[in-house]
Amino acid sequence: MSTEPTQQDSSTPAGPPAGVDVRPARRLLVEIAVAVLLVMLVRIFVMESFHVPSASMAPTIAAGDRVVVTKIGASHVERGDVIVFDGTTTFAAADRTPFVSDGLIGTVLSGAASALSIDLGEQDFLKRVAGVGGDHVTCTPAGGLLVNDEAVAEPWLAPGTAACDTPFDVVVPQGRLFVLGDNRSDSADSRAHLGDPGGGMVQVDDVVGHVSWRYWPLDRIGGLGS
Repeated sequence: MSTEPTQQDSSTPAGPPAGVDVRPARRLLVEIAVAVLLVMLVRIFVMESFHVPSASMAPTIAAGDRVVVTKIGASHVERGDVIVFDGTTTFAAADRTPFVSDGLIGTVLSGAASALSIDLGEQDFLKRVAGVGGDHVTCTPAGGLLVNDEAVAEPWLAPGTAACDTPFDVVVPQGRLFVLGDNRSDSADSRAHLGDPGGGMVQVDDVVGHVSWRYWPLDRIGGLGS
């Protein structure tokens, strides 16, 4: 008895051609995905690079410099540290994008968007810590910067630069930081926000990390010094 040849169901997707091994291609895709994930995790939790657009930290950090920020131990801040912080709740609250959530999920999404060069409306600032929680910070053009009634040596200021142009006298609340730019005559730092809600004091929880290294331009590569 003869049999009719079985016809292949046209609705069934055809597999790869006989003899073609698709495993290397799949393995490559997996490796790429893992590498991208690792890069994102490093940027979110370990370190990240930042481009400095202004001269507010000159001469320590010039406009156009690119720096590496270490995120491990970000909440451990001391006077004199150079930090990057998110100023959306203090320095630039009006620019905060409503779609940015807080907590771990918000951090992951923010890091992913940053890796893709998506602007979330966050405003990151780079300044030097002049006072921590409980400090009494004062300054006069003639007397210089004082913390808890003790004069502060500031070797990072350019020769002839006054510690401040206008006197100020503040007490830093616990959990907050008073920050200044090294270029005192051209830095919108805590002094410029004394009359704002929070008095220009940065929350320790908003610290992104410590600036540890400059990698561009090549003739200025290295640490920030003392």
